[in-house]
Amino acid sequence: MRDYLILKLQGPMQSWGEHTFEGKRPSGNFPTRSALLGLLGACLGIRRNEAGRLQQLADSVAFAVRKEERFRIRHDGRKTSLPIIKATDYHTVRDAREDYSGLKSHETIQTWREYLFDAAYTVAVWNTDVATMSLVELEQAVKSPHFTPYLGRRSCPLSRPLFEASFSAANARAALHMIPSDGGVIYSDEPGETRTIRLRDVPLVRQPRQFASRNVHVYGGDDVSE
Repeated sequence: MRDYLILKLQGPMQSWGEHTFEGKRPSGNFPTRSALLGLLGACLGIRRNEAGRLQQLADSVAFAVRKEERFRIRHDGRKTSLPIIKATDYHTVRDAREDYSGLKSHETIQTWREYLFDAAYTVAVWNTDVATMSLVELEQAVKSPHFTPYLGRRSCPLSRPLFEASFSAANARAALHMIPSDGGVIYSDEPGETRTIRLRDVPLVRQPRQFASRNVHVYGGDDVSE
């Protein structure tokens, strides 16, 4: 048995940026590891220049994310699945990084940023074998966050508190199954006899805006979002 902290990510909009440049900023279909570490870091009050504490957090936790299925009831009583809606916001940015088009940092660029609507996630968090930040500390932080948490971008507020539950379970999937749900694909750091996808979303704390790759283990459903 292992202890788990369960979080709920719900709000009008969410955006989980994939590895990209300033001009095109697509959202993944579920929260990245980088985003979840940033979310917990905000709750803990860790600042972006506190590399030591950021690395401590990154070394302490692993995640499993369930992308919640959502339904509407038709007039004939049947349930119909509600897909996640993606919308793109257009604006311009000054002092952008050098990007795919070769623009230098002092220039203004056009940018397209993607957002998710009708998305909801349940996240299981557990301590690694080398953890120095306990789940008790993380639970206190998400219940009373130091900085305001948001769902990927500052324009994406939460519609409910992050904290859902804390308990022990045999594994991450069992922990998520203990939370009422209509089902959904699970993306997990926990390996098993399942398919995997490769994501570049592990922040290299001492190299800003640089990321390493990891294997994500996908349980259930046919969704292999990357």
